Amino acid sequence: MAGGDVGAAATTLEQTPTWVVAAVCTVIVAISLAVERILHFAGKVDWLGYDAELMLLGFISLLLTVFQTEITTRICITQRQADSWLPCKDKPYGDTDDEESSSTSAATTAHFQSFFSSVLPVNGRRLLAEPAASSNASDYCAALDKIPALSYTAVHHLHIFIFVLAVVHVVFCALTIIFGSAQIRRWKRWEDDVQKKEYNPQEDLQTEPTVTYLGDHAFIRSRFRGIGKSSYLLGWLHSFFKQFYASLTRSDYVALRHGFIMTHCKGNRKFNFHNYMMRALEVDFKRVVGISWYLWMFVVGFLLLNVYGWHAYFYLAFVPFVLLLAVGTKLEHVISQLAHEVAEKHAAIEGDLVVTPSDEHFWLNRPRLVLILIHIILFQNSFEIAFFFFIWIQYGFDSCIMGQIGYIIPRLIVGAFIQIFCSYSTLPLYAIVTQMGSTFKKAIFEEHIQEGLVGWAQKARDRGLRKPAANGSSQVGPKESSQSHHVLQMTEIVGGEEEKEEAALKESNGGGGEIEPAHRIN
Repeated sequence: MAGGDVGAAATTLEQTPTWVVAAVCTVIVAISLAVERILHFAGKVDWLGYDAELMLLGFISLLLTVFQTEITTRICITQRQADSWLPCKDKPYGDTDDEESSSTSAATTAHFQSFFSSVLPVNGRRLLAEPAASSNASDYCAALDKIPALSYTAVHHLHIFIFVLAVVHVVFCALTIIFGSAQIRRWKRWEDDVQKKEYNPQEDLQTEPTVTYLGDHAFIRSRFRGIGKSSYLLGWLHSFFKQFYASLTRSDYVALRHGFIMTHCKGNRKFNFHNYMMRALEVDFKRVVGISWYLWMFVVGFLLLNVYGWHAYFYLAFVPFVLLLAVGTKLEHVISQLAHEVAEKHAAIEGDLVVTPSDEHFWLNRPRLVLILIHIILFQNSFEIAFFFFIWIQYGFDSCIMGQIGYIIPRLIVGAFIQIFCSYSTLPLYAIVTQMGSTFKKAIFEEHIQEGLVGWAQKARDRGLRKPAANGSSQVGPKESSQSHHVLQMTEIVGGEEEKEEAALKESNGGGGEIEPAHRIN
């Protein structure tokens, strides 16, 4: 029967409709996400921490393996459906080019099999049974006057691609954080110079506060200069081009650092802002390495749009490029806004210039939105590069999925630019500018202090819950409910570790105080 012939020929993703691939991925990812969430809320995977993303990838791989037979033998489509949304131009079956493509693909699959079977050995055994299973699928679908939607080879190739995507994403994120951190470490000398100059006790006694006209201040000269005051558009243009050269200067770092300390930990003038930035960046990028649910939806969308003649991947390559430039422009504009606020309120200042951090400077008043956008940028770029190498190795450079050379080269150039520019400009800007929000992060405390405070807060909550029960009341007083917040506020203004512990003990004995809104922990 003709249908059986078609099913036998369409053995790779090149001849599989994109909507079939996208539909299968959607179901598999949805089930995996549901299982992962159920286990999470059941409290069974708390010990995994950030490895939950790897567990999700494992679920997807397991489901593809377990349901491979059902997917390839029980899902049937009509011939008309099979001819729609194809990634390659439809050729008459039996064509010589098709036969050569099939033989090449089979050889490449055998090469991949030797490597991938070590990761998923069950999948390898199932591929050995492909001819018999394909015959069963053809017989079952032929009885319905239809053809199989997916072949074993197509499912296997999809399995390999998901694995390659995860590996490339982790590698690219690691490279981004390594090179970005190297750039940020160059600022440490600024931190050391500031601490040495500003917090020398003998120098403080001999030096009186000086009055500085804002027009003479390096931070104001480089960020204000009247640009943006009369023209809103010029201000944004200045921020756009600033990210390409001297995106952060010493005067910028000193001003932002001083503004953070005076707002969030005024009592600890020797606070090491650089170390805090590095700790906060490490915590943030543990999340970026993971593949969140909305990123899996991007994968499904990308696979769906991979239709012959659309050149969707060429245009999609510019989405992270535009987002990257927009994020960099916004981060530079936040610094300019902080300078504008000071310049518009004062003509001269006595002592150090102090900027005022605020969430109002960020999109939707959410500094965390910048991290989400960087997450999307890195993942989309990883997808583009992973898909390119997967098609190259699996089907060859001349594959119809690969596209024309005029579309391939720009995609690779854009991908390389995104990777380099994000590492050396956007990521360092993110690390410092997102600290200019209304809140600070728990990374403000050293790790061992965080653990101690969390343990103390848990004990305080337990005591607060037991005390009302003994008095026959179901309500917790405001003092008990806010004890842990008081401790955090007290420890942020204390210099040494011993003083922090002493403050915590005093608070547990009934210390009071009120927390200003600007000192909440993010």
